[in-house]
Amino acid sequence: MRDVLVFLIVFGSLPFIFRRPAIGVMMFAWLSLMNPHRLTYGAAFDFPFAAIVSVVTLLALLMSKRSARLPMTPVTVVLILFACWMSLTSLFALEPQFVWAEWNRVMKTCGMILVAILALRTKGEIRAQAMVIGLSLGFYGIKGGVFTITSGGGNHVYGPEGSYITDNNALALALVTALPIIWYLHLDNTKRWLRLAFGGVAALTVVAAAGSYSRGALLGGAAMFFFLWIKSRQKVRVGLVLLLVVPLLGLLMPDQWFDRMQSIDNYQQDASAMGRINAWYFAFNVAKANFLGGGFSTFSHAMFAIYAPEPFNHHAAHSIYFQVLGEHGFVGLFLFLLLMFCAWRTGSRILRFCKNRPELKWASNLAAMCQVSIIGYAVGGAFLTLAYYDLYYYIVALLVSLERLLMLEPEPGKPAAAPTALAGAGANGESAR
Repeated sequence: MRDVLVFLIVFGSLPFIFRRPAIGVMMFAWLSLMNPHRLTYGAAFDFPFAAIVSVVTLLALLMSKRSARLPMTPVTVVLILFACWMSLTSLFALEPQFVWAEWNRVMKTCGMILVAILALRTKGEIRAQAMVIGLSLGFYGIKGGVFTITSGGGNHVYGPEGSYITDNNALALALVTALPIIWYLHLDNTKRWLRLAFGGVAALTVVAAAGSYSRGALLGGAAMFFFLWIKSRQKVRVGLVLLLVVPLLGLLMPDQWFDRMQSIDNYQQDASAMGRINAWYFAFNVAKANFLGGGFSTFSHAMFAIYAPEPFNHHAAHSIYFQVLGEHGFVGLFLFLLLMFCAWRTGSRILRFCKNRPELKWASNLAAMCQVSIIGYAVGGAFLTLAYYDLYYYIVALLVSLERLLMLEPEPGKPAAAPTALAGAGANGESAR
């Protein structure tokens, strides 16, 4: 029954994608983030739904009467440069027999992010994409939150089998990164029952992230909640809500959860933590010895034997930063960080543009929550191997789409921001929010 449902939804959407390419972007995001086909047990499990949707979406864009011009913002330029650099490092990879499968997956991600920027042109499309992103991960927030509560927090929460978020740590980072988008859905609704519903999804997502037993998610979540409080217009109210999270987790989670979280302080005695540090030294040594880095999938047993301080203590990168450093060298890490910085600055420009404009409160809230998501990803990702995870790049695409809609190519009848105003915003010394 699940297989039939997924087939019906995907193939039923194709005629609508031909009419509106943005629907194809949303469908692709749903498939890549929620992985509904990985919740089936038959033909749908390995069926190439994403490939079919991406091809139809590209065809729809080519046939669309709307101009499909990619906005050359700092974010899009850096993203294209980063993709080109990763392709160059792949040509000279240290493990060429492993590199191309990952290159293919990452290039598909970059390509569809650019397609998303091309296709998401209206307020309705951008808000709908935010809902798809939030609910795709919110599904696992609900599922994992209920599981954690009913099991007394004694078991780890995992993602769907065969997906990018199968591992408990990967799922935790995905939930932490998606949580602000879910909260945006709460803020963006005027109907009380919808606000309560999205608030409940957000609460269960917090519980699910805790139920993953991921220490990286704990750090990322703490940083994200602090920044959420800074961004909030109702600091006292939000602060009280956030303060309730700690005692509630104390009542919900068992002693073994607290023992694991407290092990952050005793990393010298934690074999897993020491293995991560060994992997980080490995990444630095690879980048130091090879200008182009090692290429995709360079964190292998063979390479550890050459570059790691402890050759037989093999681990994954366990850090988005060291993952990029080891695979694409110092230039790749610079581009990765520059992309994050440019995305952040895009959010800040949007917030300045929307200031004192009540009709743009929806855009201001979305931009602020995208920035909070970036904080969660940046901090939590420091301990997890998810440098190329689609979710983060979809959030970056939301910011670019917002910038184009509001300031570069506004909807008919709505004036764009004056160039002098935009220039003044960047030159008046106001720092990123």
